[in-house]
Amino acid sequence: MAALSGPPRPVAVRDQTGYPAGRQQRAASSISRITPLASVCYRRGVQTSAGTSELHEKTEDVFKVRIHEDSFKSYNCEAPDLDVEITKEKLLAMYTDMQVVRRMEMATDLLYKAKLVRGFCHLAIGQEAISVGMQHAIPSDDIIITGYRCHPFVALRGGGVTAVLGELMGRACGVSIGKGGSMHMFTPTFFGGHGIVGAQVPLGTGIAFAQKYKESPHGVFVMYGDGAANQGQVFESFNMAKLWDLPCVFVCENNRYGLGTSAERSSMNTQYYTRGDVIPGIQVNGMDIMATAKAAQYARKWTVEDKKGPLIVEFVTYRYGGHSMSDPGTTYRTRDEVQRMRSTQDPIRGLQRYMTEWEVASEAELKALEKHARDIVDEAVETAKASPLPDEKELWTDVYYPGSEPPFLRGRERDEVHRY
Repeated sequence: MAALSGPPRPVAVRDQTGYPAGRQQRAASSISRITPLASVCYRRGVQTSAGTSELHEKTEDVFKVRIHEDSFKSYNCEAPDLDVEITKEKLLAMYTDMQVVRRMEMATDLLYKAKLVRGFCHLAIGQEAISVGMQHAIPSDDIIITGYRCHPFVALRGGGVTAVLGELMGRACGVSIGKGGSMHMFTPTFFGGHGIVGAQVPLGTGIAFAQKYKESPHGVFVMYGDGAANQGQVFESFNMAKLWDLPCVFVCENNRYGLGTSAERSSMNTQYYTRGDVIPGIQVNGMDIMATAKAAQYARKWTVEDKKGPLIVEFVTYRYGGHSMSDPGTTYRTRDEVQRMRSTQDPIRGLQRYMTEWEVASEAELKALEKHARDIVDEAVETAKASPLPDEKELWTDVYYPGSEPPFLRGRERDEVHRY
């Protein structure tokens, strides 16, 4: 079931990557033949074992596809099976959700430049296959915790687009009532959004301990970036998680750059899935939603169902923009590199290519879904803009236990005191 989408309205729109037509170069060769960045393999090539006439008779019918042989690498474990069972309904939902979260981030970019969003802000344009792939692969009551590049996870894990945009603009409709901003958003199954690099990893390990202590059936996915991977608290968390065999999946989103420093310049070992010592790991093509979803299912089975202890999953991905809104993202990498990734490895275009080749959806149907995604985000922007600022009484909500709030608040000036 789609996390963000509803019935589409069939209207023709722009180019499939979410950018105005003409700004993207079309790939000259098959996606599976693209030269990867450095030594990291992004190759994508999928074939189906079913005839195309079988793929779209009913949207809920299950058929099988086989993802590219280079989709996974493994360390101290068997790599996931390359066969993926999928339905047309699931594929369309994945496509729509990727379009929605990308357009949400694009809208955030415009709102920030209009000074309606302030402070720190980190966008995930280009990394949609990870958040959406995980969302469609694991139960809705499993737990995810991550760092500051969190907007798509909040929207997908029950927050919704309006609540994310409202939070970014500091409005009452925000998922944290306008008090958390870009980096501090939460839902019942999403434990943040954290601004301190790597600090969420020991927190997530503690959440996994709680699940084991309570004999809960929930999995815990603890996410961090390649920059945070060198933090000491990450290795401490690895140790405790394996010592107690916690149901914890450590997920490294390797987008190749920690702020402006490439992984090769900051890490002695850039194979992050191998850095858990005795903890097994897998590396995944994070630009292919079929691979990310398969990896999430594999990781959950390993940690929760088979109770084998923790697992490290490294998603190799790429962010199109800078580290944050204050970073143009062009001083430490070339524009040609960014453009090449956009035009050859785009996760949305990759899924669109699959569905077209399999005759799961026509180009017109995919354009209608893109238009529907744009409508969802446009409506959410206007709703969030119209939302009022939070009431003063909300200052203490979720901060103090009800009834124990301070009777006054100091203002900016020495003699300024607000009493309640």
